Amino acid sequence: MRRTLLGAGLALVLAVGACSTADPGPGAAPLTTTGTTTASRQDADQVRRTLASLRKVADLPLYEMTYVGAYDPTVGTDVAAAEPFGCSLFVAAGDPDRPLFARNFDWDANPALVLRTDPPDGYASISVVDMSYLGVDADPAGDRRLLDAPLLPFDGMNERGLAVGLAADDGARADRDPGRATVGSVRVLRLVLDRAATVDEAVAVFRRYNVDFAGGPPLHYLIADRGGASAVVEFVDGRLRVERGTGGWRALTNVPVVGVAEERRRADRRYRIVAEALEGSGGAADATAALRILRDVRQAHTRWSVTYDLRGGEIRLTTAAGGEHRYRLPVR
Repeated sequence: MRRTLLGAGLALVLAVGACSTADPGPGAAPLTTTGTTTASRQDADQVRRTLASLRKVADLPLYEMTYVGAYDPTVGTDVAAAEPFGCSLFVAAGDPDRPLFARNFDWDANPALVLRTDPPDGYASISVVDMSYLGVDADPAGDRRLLDAPLLPFDGMNERGLAVGLAADDGARADRDPGRATVGSVRVLRLVLDRAATVDEAVAVFRRYNVDFAGGPPLHYLIADRGGASAVVEFVDGRLRVERGTGGWRALTNVPVVGVAEERRRADRRYRIVAEALEGSGGAADATAALRILRDVRQAHTRWSVTYDLRGGEIRLTTAAGGEHRYRLPVR
């Protein structure tokens, strides 16, 4: 286990530790912000309305907030990274009329935020944020560091029915192309949510940038769209590789999948449980069935489980504190 101070530049690996293969150890120390440059492009009234929209909805604690106005998705922040745990994600697209994206977020006992954004130059989206990465105190009311929340989507879905999430892949390495701009390995999720309507467009966003893993574990990504397409994006021997979904489902934990035989993938317990469940259903799962699968791979440090209905726009989120919260993002 290691702790690293992340750079303030475009690397922004703020949440990379959230989805690693490491076994959970003692609780990590709270994260502290060492310096923040806000992403906000809001006027004073938009700042007021954004902060005023914050409300606590559960004892995780879980909050909700609506970001009003524009933000700069390339602004950096400094935070201290903590110890990595693990995550599980999957796409169930066996029913072409009800494709669904699901994930467990397994991490330390921090407050979470369901965030709505609707940037003037991008797609509206709903995403989930671990608030500790903002350095926000126990009482976040009025804390201007919340204005950086759009930069930290751990998972999310946009109004076009495009969903994305991440997990650690310890063997990944991303080489740098001097002809491309560099973006952090978590920040790229915000660019995807804002700019991509399909898996192909999301992959194109990844190809447009160098993805920087500096300061934290390397990652791989799961993407799905309302048409039922899905893909895993990984970095193998320094190069971006993409494996498209087949067979109506796709699973991702913390083991590589690109170029890896299915038998080897299933050596990972969580991957195997998800794969067998989806294989048995022909790749189809509604939100209730998906949450049941997520419960089967739940760990002691699972903070939230969430499903994204890629056509219907319904989001169902359950927390470690119990209870379920539902949201709807009109998909067009």
